[in-house]
Amino acid sequence: MSAYQLTEADLLRISNLELLAKQVVEGFLTGLHKSPYHGFSVEFAEHRQYNNGESTRNIDWKLYARTDKLFVKRFEEETNLRCQIVLDTSSSMYFPKEGLNKIRFSVIAAASLIQLMKKQRDASGISLFHESLWFHSAAKLGLTHQKLLFSKLQECLNSPSINKSSEISKTLHTLAEGLHKRSLVIIFSDMFQSGSDDFFSALQHLIYNHHEVILFDVHDKKEEHDFEFGHRPYIFKDSETGEEIKLHPNAVKEQYLKGYNNYKESLQLKCLQYKIDYNEIVVENNFNQVLMPFIMKRRK
Repeated sequence: MSAYQLTEADLLRISNLELLAKQVVEGFLTGLHKSPYHGFSVEFAEHRQYNNGESTRNIDWKLYARTDKLFVKRFEEETNLRCQIVLDTSSSMYFPKEGLNKIRFSVIAAASLIQLMKKQRDASGISLFHESLWFHSAAKLGLTHQKLLFSKLQECLNSPSINKSSEISKTLHTLAEGLHKRSLVIIFSDMFQSGSDDFFSALQHLIYNHHEVILFDVHDKKEEHDFEFGHRPYIFKDSETGEEIKLHPNAVKEQYLKGYNNYKESLQLKCLQYKIDYNEIVVENNFNQVLMPFIMKRRK
C-alpha cells in the first residue's frame, strides 16, 4: 500500500500512529515532487555548513571528500525550529461518531507534522486541552520524546472527552506566558467556543511574545459545513453540555449556514488583521491541506 493511496478506511483501520504518520509524510513528499511545485525543495538538514573559526571536530570528512565542501554533523540538541502543536480535545472534536472525525484527523495530522519535523531536525512539542491544559510537553528533539508525543496523541483517541467544553483562550494565554523561546504555534481546533474576543486577545498575547501562529480550523464537511441531513426531524445534542433539542434540519438550515459563514468570514478577517495564518480544514480532504501550509510557513 502506497502512502499517497491511504483511504479513509486505512486511516480508521490502522492503529499504529507512527506508521500512519510515516505513510502520510511519504505520500506528501512523493506528491510534492510530482506536483506543480516541482523543484520546490524540502531541505532535510542532517548537516549544516561549517562556519569559519569554529571547531573542526564535528566536520564530516567523508562528505567533504565527495563534495569538496565543509559540513558539520548535526546532533540532537541542535534544532532549526521550535514548534508547539496545540490540540483541542473538547467533546465537539469527537464529531461525527462514525467515520473519520475531527479528533482523529487532527491527531494524525499532528503526528505527521512531528514526523516531518523530525526529518528536518525541527523540535516539536504538544499541548492538549479541553476545559484545562491537561498535558504539555516543551519542544524537543529525540526518539524517546517523539514516542512520548505519539503516546499522548494516541491517548486522545483511546479516551474520548465526555461533556468537556473548550477553553482555548485560557490555554493560549498560559502558553504565551510559558513558551520562553520563540516558537511556531500550530493550533488544531473546531473553534466552537464562546468569547471570540478573548480568543483574539490570547492570539495577540502569543504574537506580542514573538511567536508565530498557524490556525487549522477543523470541520466535518457534510453535517457541519454544509448542514446536510435527511428530510426528517432529528434530536441534536450538544456534545459539550449534553443539552438536546428536536427539530427539522430544513427549518433551520438557511439560518444555520448564514450564521456559520458569517462567523468563518469574521474569523478569517481577524486572523488576517493579526497576521495569523488561517486554514479551514475539511476532514474529508487529504493531509496536504495541513502539511503544505506548514512547509510554506517554514520557508519564510
